[in-house]
Amino acid sequence: MKAKNCLIFGGSGQIGRNLIRKLTKNNYKVTIVTRNIHQKSYIIKTQANAGYIDIAEANIFDEKKIRELFKKADICINLVGILYEQKKGNTFTNIHTVFPSLLAKLCKEYKLKHFIHLSALGINEAKDSKYALSKLEGENKVLKNFPLATILRPSIVYSVDDNFTTNFMTLLNRLPVFPLYYRGATKFAPIHCSDLTDTIHYVISNNVYSKIIECIGPEIITFKEIIKKMLKLIGKTRILLPLPLPIAEFSARFFEIMPKPLLTRDQLKLLKYDNISTGKYKTNSDIGIPSLRYFDTEVEKYCYMWREGGQFSTEKYNSGNN
Repeated sequence: MKAKNCLIFGGSGQIGRNLIRKLTKNNYKVTIVTRNIHQKSYIIKTQANAGYIDIAEANIFDEKKIRELFKKADICINLVGILYEQKKGNTFTNIHTVFPSLLAKLCKEYKLKHFIHLSALGINEAKDSKYALSKLEGENKVLKNFPLATILRPSIVYSVDDNFTTNFMTLLNRLPVFPLYYRGATKFAPIHCSDLTDTIHYVISNNVYSKIIECIGPEIITFKEIIKKMLKLIGKTRILLPLPLPIAEFSARFFEIMPKPLLTRDQLKLLKYDNISTGKYKTNSDIGIPSLRYFDTEVEKYCYMWREGGQFSTEKYNSGNN
């Protein structure tokens, strides 16, 4: 049986690397598109055996180069996304709306079997967020241009390679006081990266065309509970301080000055809304691939890097917080 060729955009991130390993182990060939082959190829090449992976260097808006890649593809997967806007075209509209629309048009033109587009959970409710509006508009254009597309909306995706648990454990390790936005009451359904890539593989291999699928973990946890869990895992005690909205907005404005902001005003708006299943769409469990990995169990596997003594730490996970 001839191996299907998956064309992946955004393959060098935590989801992309996990997905490459998952697909190639199951006899899929992958072509990874990257803007800088010199920076990313050494990471990407190690994710699969020789013969199963090709790397193409291209600007994602260089339609001429991208077209050539579509000629050999059976499936297209878009994992490209940003959490904050930058200069030189890295805007929410360009990345989350214009680019997915272009991919969907090319999928239709070259008659690809499937297009998997990664979006985000909770964007229907967050009407005051530029991030959410750009994601929502991108979904609409994808389904308009390629009706057979499947859109995945994950909650927070975490793993040892993420920018979520790793950044927060670093901050909790250094700060004596940690701010809680909206009293830490926002609900999440964190999904482990491996559970998400299992879902993507299932969608592809079983020809699932469900329009929109909400990808959630096996538990619902508030932001405050997530912070408490991480504090316990790294053996730290910290003051968790609810921050009034005006002060939170001021701090976000300050953080936006940084090259990689810890928080933006747009992200602050997103934190108002729960990041859990809406009940309006099918979930990964509904299509037959429930999440199996629990937050505590998975983060415990790599939290030692933030504990006193690191991997040689002998402390038990029994610390609390105020």
